[in-house]
Amino acid sequence: METLTFEQLPQAVTKLHEKLNSIEQLLLGRHEQAPQLDELLSVSQAAKFLNLSVPTLYSKVSRKEIPVNKQGKRLYFYKAELAQWIKAGRKKTAAELQQEATDFLAERKRKPSSF
Repeated sequence: METLTFEQLPQAVTKLHEKLNSIEQLLLGRHEQAPQLDELLSVSQAAKFLNLSVPTLYSKVSRKEIPVNKQGKRLYFYKAELAQWIKAGRKKTAAELQQEATDFLAERKRKPSSF
């Protein structure tokens, strides 16, 4: 990191201010996108979002495999809950499984046996 002179200070502050404004704009842009995830979806909208047929969605609801909200006879889905449900079903890669096994064995070697 270079040392600033007194003459360079106004330019550095201006540059810092510009960078701060761009970070703020990025954060505001992400903040505006967040409420969309809390969007309430109907059955047909949820099926389209999940790329499932409506009957398949109904069967997942009846088997309690998917998060759902029921009001009267109608079913509603939160987009954020559906996205989280999809993420929860993620399968680990072979490298991730290998790393977990290595970490487990290393931790086991550090702890003395309690037998």
